[in-house]
Amino acid sequence: MQFAQRIDDQMDSNLEALLAAPAAGQVSFAGGLPDPQLFPERELSSAFSQALTTAGAQCLQYASAAGYEPLRQKIAHFLRRDGVPASTNTVMLTQGAQQALDLTARLFINPGDGLVVEGPTYAGALAAFDAYQPHYLSIPVRSDGMDMTILRQTLEQHPVKLLYTVPDFQNPTGTVMSLRKRKQLLALAREFDFIILEDAPYRSLRYRGIGLPTLRELDTDDRVIHVGSFSKILSPGLRLGWLTATPALLSRLITLKSGADLETSNLMMRAIDSYLNTNDLGQHIRQLRSTYAAKQEAMSTALQAGLPQGVGCSQPDGGFFLWVTLPEGCDSERILSRCRDHVTFVPSTTLYAARNDRRGIRLAFTNPSTDDIQRGCAELCNSIRQELVMVNSTKQLQQRN
Repeated sequence: MQFAQRIDDQMDSNLEALLAAPAAGQVSFAGGLPDPQLFPERELSSAFSQALTTAGAQCLQYASAAGYEPLRQKIAHFLRRDGVPASTNTVMLTQGAQQALDLTARLFINPGDGLVVEGPTYAGALAAFDAYQPHYLSIPVRSDGMDMTILRQTLEQHPVKLLYTVPDFQNPTGTVMSLRKRKQLLALAREFDFIILEDAPYRSLRYRGIGLPTLRELDTDDRVIHVGSFSKILSPGLRLGWLTATPALLSRLITLKSGADLETSNLMMRAIDSYLNTNDLGQHIRQLRSTYAAKQEAMSTALQAGLPQGVGCSQPDGGFFLWVTLPEGCDSERILSRCRDHVTFVPSTTLYAARNDRRGIRLAFTNPSTDDIQRGCAELCNSIRQELVMVNSTKQLQQRN
């Protein structure tokens, strides 16, 4: 049996393992899963019942590829309140944000085309992009976002069609791109003629500080496609996301979606619309912020107390993740092998386009309980200490020889 060349060349993103439930006695910091205790089960159950009761036949029928219009109208209002220029006619509903990434790559990327990603970046984005065989150009992420000096140097040397970024509470580092860098990025997009794919699944989950305008809000040249999702603010099982773009781009993306799946589930769209008619999404998001802020603080405190000297850890103001940076010579996959019976995490090898960086660890704090966070961090810190002892012993032996 012969598969397509693009399939043979595609690397395993390990997404299935990231989303797997932890084994008995194991604490998982791996998948970016919400806390299931915060899912509004009763309200969603009522919303599905209401949708079927009031429009059962329509719920179960085919619908528009662009998505249920009343729900698109509500999402456009949600975006406008955040400063994003959006209307019903510039919003398309997708099967989670993941499909929005896939459709955008399908629209722009031919094999070998330049695609800029952050280093590190979201493993699911790499999985979506890999099928289109881009030439990846990875730009380091600093404490205030993508390194614009290296980005300019890269753009001067390589043609680029698309740039992917998570500017708010970046996955996996938790960093926020500064306002200065957002403006620089838009200027570079204008100068070098590329499209920016702005992925914003964590934007509503800020626990401290004041938010910055989205790239789409700052965009004056219609170069930004803005992507969002209900996965982190309502439930990932709903598989409902959206993108907003210019009418010209949206028309092409709707055509691609029609060929991919015809439409997003009509029942799902109408049920979520019903939920939004009778519930306060803003209040629900405030509850998420309160709970997740406490969990983030618990993880930060445990790591600060337990990590050995020389190991760095990010202190994000929102989102789902903390990022641990290991000293030279350490290997995150080796640490994972040592502690995986007790605690799991995402090693940095899966979070770079080249899959060759071993000195980073992504930790998700939203799903485990506070007690499990403390227990898991203790196990992790102990494994990192063992790794440092081994690395230092090896260096001493090499120096003697």
